[in-house]
Amino acid sequence: MGIKSDLDANFDFEIVDEFLDHYSMMVDSMEVMILDLSKTDMQRRSIDELFRVFHNIKSASGYLKIEAMTRLATLVEDELEQLRSSSRPVNEETINWLLEISDMFAAWHQNFKLDENLAKVRFSLLKIPDLEK
Repeated sequence: MGIKSDLDANFDFEIVDEFLDHYSMMVDSMEVMILDLSKTDMQRRSIDELFRVFHNIKSASGYLKIEAMTRLATLVEDELEQLRSSSRPVNEETINWLLEISDMFAAWHQNFKLDENLAKVRFSLLKIPDLEK
């Protein structure tokens, strides 16, 4: 029994289906928003949009008790909040870290599709980039 079967067994089908639809759209849009961080004119908007995406993932996965996803989304949301309050441009290290984060959420999307257990969070994702560089 994988993650989707587990959710279906513990939550109303419509809630799970709505979560998966929204999650799919968020995962599909993450990479473009992250790449837009390197464009000065797109940076503020992309930070705000990414913050909203990770906040929504955190809230929904928390409700559905998907602990690994909730924890990682919380970590990313906290880092994006720091970026929101900074006037410095987003550095390459941060963009690369966010791209790796996006890959993790995409892998989880595949786990849902294939009804597998969620892949383990790679330890390297827990190393926060230096936002000050």
